[in-house]
Amino acid sequence: MHPMLNTAIKAARRAGAIINRASLDLERLQVARKGPKDYVTEVDHAAEEAIIDVLRTAYPDHGFLGEESGTHPAAGQGEGDTPEFQWIIDPLDGTTNFIHGVPIYAISIALAHRGQLTQAVVYDPNRNELFTASRGGGAFLNDRRVRVSGRVRYHDALLGAHLPRSVSGSTGTRFEKLMSECAAARRLGSTVLDLAYVAAGRLDGFCGYSLKPWDVAAGGLLVLEAGGLVGDFSGEQGWMASGSMLAATPKVFPQMLGHLQN
Repeated sequence: MHPMLNTAIKAARRAGAIINRASLDLERLQVARKGPKDYVTEVDHAAEEAIIDVLRTAYPDHGFLGEESGTHPAAGQGEGDTPEFQWIIDPLDGTTNFIHGVPIYAISIALAHRGQLTQAVVYDPNRNELFTASRGGGAFLNDRRVRVSGRVRYHDALLGAHLPRSVSGSTGTRFEKLMSECAAARRLGSTVLDLAYVAAGRLDGFCGYSLKPWDVAAGGLLVLEAGGLVGDFSGEQGWMASGSMLAATPKVFPQMLGHLQN
């Protein structure tokens, strides 16, 4: 296992311990709003600080992009420059689930080297499920190699989704056919787990809209290393920048893209 991936796993497990302790007494949580239906707790902040502390201790020259604390430039990085190494962190993806006691949330850590994703960790502290990937090295769940499902027909596909609240309004119209033609769609409330489940073959595809880099970085690499396809709504590789993402098995992906574009 790559040493940087090992360090990321250590960081994820430390954050997981913080989250698990807090989950035992949710009544004491201090919850704030970042925006409409967008929550943050002191647990999000504490988990992110713990992750950055572990990673920065091991790699003091690296840069960071965290959901809660924003951008931390790498040593010697000029304004507007792409850092040689940047960690992309979501300390608690699924905060709304967490504060309601719904055990569907996870920690996401990815490493980009000169803009290319190279390492990925998604950790579900409830189930103690650790999804990992290194570029060119495959995807794993708790040390067992995983692959995307063998699903071929879109009509049989089970999808994960992060879409507008309604698929009947002006924003959601383009998703109507996509959602109606598959077997079923699930909105788990944690994009990083949606993508990890695609990589592990539990879901056959995922469609996400208005996402941030920390939502998709680790999960995108997991899907690719598990043999899946990832693209934006044009089928291109702009999903990190655009926040629009499709991920699926090789057979389901082009069918998803066709339904979306039509």
